[in-house]
Amino acid sequence: KATVIQSDLDLRLAVASSLAVICFSLVYIFTGCCDTELVARPGGLYVKVPEREFASAGWNATGEGGGGGGGAGAGMERDYTAVRRLPQALIIGVKKGGTRALLEFLRLHPDIRALGSEAHFFDRHYARGLDWYRTMMPKALEGQVVMEKTPRYFVTMDTPERVHAMSGQVKLIVVVRDPVTRAISDYTQIISKTPDIPAFESLAFKNQSTGEIDAQWSPLWIGLYALHLQRWLDWFPLSQIHLVSGERLISDPAGELGRVQDFLGLQRIVTDKHFYFNKTKGFPCLKKPEGSSKPHCLGKTKGRPHAPIDPEVLQKLRDFYRPHNERFYQLTGKDFGWQ
Repeated sequence: KATVIQSDLDLRLAVASSLAVICFSLVYIFTGCCDTELVARPGGLYVKVPEREFASAGWNATGEGGGGGGGAGAGMERDYTAVRRLPQALIIGVKKGGTRALLEFLRLHPDIRALGSEAHFFDRHYARGLDWYRTMMPKALEGQVVMEKTPRYFVTMDTPERVHAMSGQVKLIVVVRDPVTRAISDYTQIISKTPDIPAFESLAFKNQSTGEIDAQWSPLWIGLYALHLQRWLDWFPLSQIHLVSGERLISDPAGELGRVQDFLGLQRIVTDKHFYFNKTKGFPCLKKPEGSSKPHCLGKTKGRPHAPIDPEVLQKLRDFYRPHNERFYQLTGKDFGWQ
C-alpha cells in the first residue's frame, strides 16, 4: 500500500512539473523575456528588440524608426550589434563659431552617435592610422550616424585630402559666424588663459598707425572663410558641405538643427520643444537633456562677455573682411548678412 501511495505522489509531482514548464513557456511566448519590446516591422512582421537598444535605436511608441534615409526601421531585418565605425559625418569648423553647441544639441538625436571630445586625427594624429581612429569612435547600431567634431580641420592645409582618402562620401558640417565677432570671441578665450598678452589692437594690425591688418594672426586668419572653403571644394562637392549660421544657431536653434538633421538624412526629432533661451547668458539651453531631469546650459565659457574693442578698430576689421565675405557668399550661394 505504501508503494502505491508513493507512486501516486510521484505521478502528481510529474504532472505538476510538466504543467509548470508549459505555463512558463506560454508566458515567455506571449510576453517575451523581461527586457524586450514588441516592434512592428514592414509587412506586418513583429520582432522583439531589447529595451536598451529599442531606446538607443530611436524607435518610437508606434514601432516606427526614429531616423529617415537609412535610419532605424529600414528593411525587413536589422543587425542589433553595436560596433565601432569610421565617422560618416564631421563637424570640421570653425573655432568659436558654435561647434560645441551644435554637437551637444545633435547628441539629443537617438540616431546620432558622436564622440564628445575632439579627436584631432586628421591634423595631429594622422600617422596613427584609420584603425586607431576607428577605436576612438563610439559604438553604433546599424542606421545610426557616427560623427565627431574638430574645428581645426577647417583651416588645416592637408585635412581635406586626408578626409577624402578616408571617404569621398563623408558629410561635412561647418558652423560659421561673423568673422569680426568670431575673432573677438577667440581673443577673449585667449586672454582668459593668458591674461598678460598684448591688447587686441596691437595684435590685429601690422602697423596700427596705417591700419594695415595682420591677416596671419590666427584669430583673423581663421575668419578668411572663402580661402579655407576653397580647399575643401577641391575635394568635395558643395552638396556634401552643410553650412550652419552661428548667429541663427543662437536665435533659432530648432530651425538650424532641423536643417542639419535633413542634411544627415535623419528624421527631425530635435525640435523647439528641446530648447529654452537663457536671458542671462544670451544663449539657448536644453530643457531636459537625455538622462537628466534638469535643464542644461553649456559651460560657463559659453556666452561670456567679449573683450571691449575700440569701435574704429571694429570698422577697420569689417572693411577688411567685406571682400572676403562676399567671395564666401559667392562660393556657397548664401548671404549670411555680416556687416
